[in-house]
Amino acid sequence: MRLKIEDVRKIAHLARLQIDDSDVEQYATDLSNILALFEQMNLVDTAGIAPMAHPMDATQRLRRDQVTEHDQRDKFQSIAPDVKHGLYRVPRVID
Repeated sequence: MRLKIEDVRKIAHLARLQIDDSDVEQYATDLSNILALFEQMNLVDTAGIAPMAHPMDATQRLRRDQVTEHDQRDKFQSIAPDVKHGLYRVPRVID
């Protein structure tokens, strides 16, 4: 599918993008190439192929769940401008 310059301008308007007139033709070419790739990919027979979440059949390495820092809440709250019942109080920003 070959996009026309008018199509690119309409897409840019709908997406609220400002494109220089000198760049519109390049955008039309690039977007047309992307759509051609999608058309080519749609021709591939994928019957019987299970969808996968990731192209690499990898598992995530997990680390041991252990404490790496000490509790410094009292230290941090001692220098905070406003604390009540162990919680930081901040000015209201939304009524």
